[in-house]
Amino acid sequence: MKTANLTYFENWTTQARKGVLELRVLNILRHGERHGYDLVKLLVSMPGAGVAEGTVYPLLSRLRVQGLVDTRLEESSEGPARKYYRLTDIGKATVTLMNDYWNLLRQGMEEPIRKTDRSDT
Repeated sequence: MKTANLTYFENWTTQARKGVLELRVLNILRHGERHGYDLVKLLVSMPGAGVAEGTVYPLLSRLRVQGLVDTRLEESSEGPARKYYRLTDIGKATVTLMNDYWNLLRQGMEEPIRKTDRSDT
């Protein structure tokens, strides 16, 4: 029996997670603004994502620099001010394009898999 190239697989999953993570963040923010730590908790609990807190904040910063998200600070009685993230108009348009492309990719990936599964029986 042949064995998989685990190094290749690990590199591939890392790249796949990066793109999916950005899309996941933008889709969460489509439903309204979120406090940074709330985003971290949601993303860390996502199965298969392998997300660490130290990954989320740099991503949010990149999305802000790209003009996809905006931030606001809200004073907190429990400590430092909290940063909230929300989609900009450009972010809303971009996540719509990304979701359309994701759906196209998914359809393109599922068809060969269904054909392979049918031919295996």
